[in-house]
Amino acid sequence: MNPLLFSLALVAMLRPQIVAAHTVFTTLYVDDVSQGDGTCVRMPSDPSTATFPINDLQSDAMACGFNGTVGVDRVCPVNQASKLSFLFREYANGEQPGAIDSSHKGPCSVWMKRVASAVNDTATGSGWFKIFEDGYDSSTKQWCTEKLMKANGLLSVDVPSDLAGGYYLARPELLSLHEADKSPPNPQFYAGCAQIYLDSSATALPKDTVSIPGYVKITDESVLYNIYDPPSTAYVAPGPAPYLGNSTATTDISKSIKFSVQKSQTEGLLPSDAVITNGNWWGVEVPAYTTEDGCWAASTNCFDQTTVCYNTAQPTGDTGCRDWEAHCTDIQNACESGNYNGPPALAKSNVQAGTQGTTQAASQAAPQYTSSTAVHSSAAATKTATPNSAGGATISEDGSCGDGQTCQGSTFGNCCSAAGYCGSSSDYCGTGCQSSFGTCK
Repeated sequence: MNPLLFSLALVAMLRPQIVAAHTVFTTLYVDDVSQGDGTCVRMPSDPSTATFPINDLQSDAMACGFNGTVGVDRVCPVNQASKLSFLFREYANGEQPGAIDSSHKGPCSVWMKRVASAVNDTATGSGWFKIFEDGYDSSTKQWCTEKLMKANGLLSVDVPSDLAGGYYLARPELLSLHEADKSPPNPQFYAGCAQIYLDSSATALPKDTVSIPGYVKITDESVLYNIYDPPSTAYVAPGPAPYLGNSTATTDISKSIKFSVQKSQTEGLLPSDAVITNGNWWGVEVPAYTTEDGCWAASTNCFDQTTVCYNTAQPTGDTGCRDWEAHCTDIQNACESGNYNGPPALAKSNVQAGTQGTTQAASQAAPQYTSSTAVHSSAAATKTATPNSAGGATISEDGSCGDGQTCQGSTFGNCCSAAGYCGSSSDYCGTGCQSSFGTCK
């Protein structure tokens, strides 16, 4: 086997296997058209832990999920007052159906934040405002997450029509309260962000915004609500009331010093010469050739792009990478057989080249759902343990600790709480913290 092909196959094989545990936001739909799995979406980079919840309410992960402080290369264009739909999956790559475990009951919300750069903003801090929420429906006796399951994982909302144009982060959020009654309580958040450019002639922006993390604390009633023995008072979701548009509580962005009026999208566009995509990666056709040297140079160029595709593939999968690799193999086979005129036609493509700045992903209608405002038993998570050089414990990769797993060195935080979860806030590092499985303060 060709050494280059073998190395690429090894890259694909060594990618962690998808594990179902809870849920994750994977796909943005704009006016019911899919932008492509993972496209314009900040999501966890590790497939084996992609669906795990955020337990530390003061961590940066609360903004756009794990690894969410780092932007992706694509920004999806959205027209004024468009409908946005956020697809949640129990399996990030959709290999099995399901949105979220049926036991994971709780509210949903959608937030937005106007930013100077959708690609470079870290997402954390002030500027967030809510545009939708749905908690408990007493008439149907259903939580929002239960409606989400009936909607095939889609959470949909209309963008307020008076919002100023520019770059935004759009953040869907689910909160599961099935362990909020534990001692200590363990509310579970699931959040991610889509990077969008809002093409709007309006000029309004909400004045009253909050910081994420910071808008909700572990002592708040909204995250301690006992869904099994609810109090007599109605449930109130975390954070402020949604901004519904056309409100006096706005500022005219055209007169704001903080923000500039952005008349057109300049970042996150798909290049006009892109011929295939996989999430936020795109492939560019190799130069035409008529000689043996040109053929082999094209083969190297193609496989180099394939390596980047596999290395940057999100938990949603690498189908585009495999299709592009097949194209590279066709080029290589042509070189080996003495056919030095190429490249051959690309067999599979999910892009229409030459329409820069428009939705390039293969158009895919949104899954059928029952409500535009709609907002699963949980499979056991497979733990891939990493040896810890200090002692016999392994570094936690699923956010849990104890029983041989330490938080020391974990991406979830270095402190092991009394409940057995990794984090970095005082809820994890303070009273009850387990010093045998991490650091305590």
